Amino acid sequence: MRIVVTGLCKSYWMDQQELAVLNGVDLTIEQGELISITGHSGVGKSTFLHVLGTLDTPTRGNISYDGENIFKRTRAGVSDFRNQNIGFVFQFHHLLPEFTAVENVMMPALVQRTPAKEARANAEQVLTEVGLAHRLKHRPGELSGGEQQRVALARALVLRPKVLLADEPTGNLDEGTGGQIHELLFKMNQEHNITAVVVTHNTALAARMPRQLAMRAGKILTDSKYPADPEVTRP
Repeated sequence: MRIVVTGLCKSYWMDQQELAVLNGVDLTIEQGELISITGHSGVGKSTFLHVLGTLDTPTRGNISYDGENIFKRTRAGVSDFRNQNIGFVFQFHHLLPEFTAVENVMMPALVQRTPAKEARANAEQVLTEVGLAHRLKHRPGELSGGEQQRVALARALVLRPKVLLADEPTGNLDEGTGGQIHELLFKMNQEHNITAVVVTHNTALAARMPRQLAMRAGKILTDSKYPADPEVTRP
């Protein structure tokens, strides 16, 4: 799925004053790319991710997915597109504490009216892929921070989205546990050709991404790629 962002602007109104957060972002993302976005707090990284993922609407500009300006759809149409094609992982995993790991991961499929038996089978499969086959029946309070984030990642992937958007996915984890989440992102990209866009303050994660964006004042300041050469080793 090819994503083209053109002239993207986003403003909010506070005390009758317009606050511009995104100031004309232009970007093309090809299917299967791994991209990091870095920048100081308040430069618009999370806002960009939310608009890219259709959780919020642009003030001006547009985003096309495979040639379709997705915001020309009805609100229900945008929601359907998002549920079918985009997965989200946030710094705070937002797991439901009263449900087990497998039940949490089943939720997006159940919302899509997938039969419960099929939803459970899919949830168990993706939890196995992220290394939690032995934790299916554990509730979030019985899991470590890294395990909870793995459940959140599995939940984002259970419907096999084409695009994964992650906002500080390792922000609350120690370096070692964060590294494990990093490896899972690369693994899912390699095995399923998932496009991943990751907002992060973690310089180690950002440095490993084949494509690195830096934002400042609501714009993309730099856009760098490693050479598309299989002999080139990432740091």
